Amino acid sequence: MHKVCICAMLLAMLWQSSTAQQKEAEAEKSGNPVFPGWYADPEGIIYGDRYWIYPTYSAPFDQQVFMDAFSSPDLVNWTKHERIIDTSSVKWARRAMWAPGVLHKDDTYYLFFAANDVHEGEVGGIGVAISDKPEGPFRDLLGKPLINEIVNGAQPIDQYVFKDSDGTYYMYYGGWGHCNIVKLNDDFTGIVPFEDGSLYKEVTPEGYVEGPFMFKRNGKYYFMWSEGGWTGPDYRVAYAIADSPFGPFKRLNTILQQDKTVATGAGHHSVIHNPVKDLWYIVYHRRPLSETDGNHRVTCIDKMEFNSKGEIKPVKITFEGVRAHTLGKQ
Repeated sequence: MHKVCICAMLLAMLWQSSTAQQKEAEAEKSGNPVFPGWYADPEGIIYGDRYWIYPTYSAPFDQQVFMDAFSSPDLVNWTKHERIIDTSSVKWARRAMWAPGVLHKDDTYYLFFAANDVHEGEVGGIGVAISDKPEGPFRDLLGKPLINEIVNGAQPIDQYVFKDSDGTYYMYYGGWGHCNIVKLNDDFTGIVPFEDGSLYKEVTPEGYVEGPFMFKRNGKYYFMWSEGGWTGPDYRVAYAIADSPFGPFKRLNTILQQDKTVATGAGHHSVIHNPVKDLWYIVYHRRPLSETDGNHRVTCIDKMEFNSKGEIKPVKITFEGVRAHTLGKQ
């Protein structure tokens, strides 16, 4: 009997230990969505030893008049930074601000954004704000849009600023099924001509709708974009690989889309790269299965991986999210 009791106790201890380890492993994952609330169009970035996400506050246009940000040391524990900018500090933004794009340069934090859902002859488009801290508050840099005009059929929204290896800053942007690239000046107060004298070049790939994103890996340019309608289940992300920031960008594959057992409308993403551990993450929004309101979108993170050819593997969207990983000073 005594041996039986000891064996039972050991089995119980092992079970408790296994359960504790399982719970610990589960606790070390971010979960999806990564933070509560309706948030979309997330821009992910690393500043120092923290991950940051700058999303759109996903609400009807006339309520979409401010932005929050979120930071984390490990992708799991997130701190909310409220109202880093709002329309009271951007006088020309009368209706809405959305699709933030961020970067750090020369001790200044820049936040690019779209405002007003501009059409021909209206004031609106892409603006830029600055702060000396990543959590803001951000203030309008120009007092007017950086880009107001509709060029090559591209509505001036959904901008992404990409720093190339030679230090050149390009901005990809565009809605209505067209994408342009422009070259920014040193202080981001304007655009400058390309070598041929032009200010805008269209780089629209097949299937493009909106939400461009660019990164560089092993000397190749990975251009990504969203397809489908943002309120529908067919919203998704596709990509191309090119030898130049100007393309040509030939569509290769869909790498993010709905899973009818998890969520619909997965799109308008960004990418975070942990260079210390060479880990890649895709940050995106999606719509919970129970939601039909177009504005009910949540921000999620999942792993992004590459095959031996350097192609992006299709992403599996999950409820679990990603494991905790801290950062050293970048």
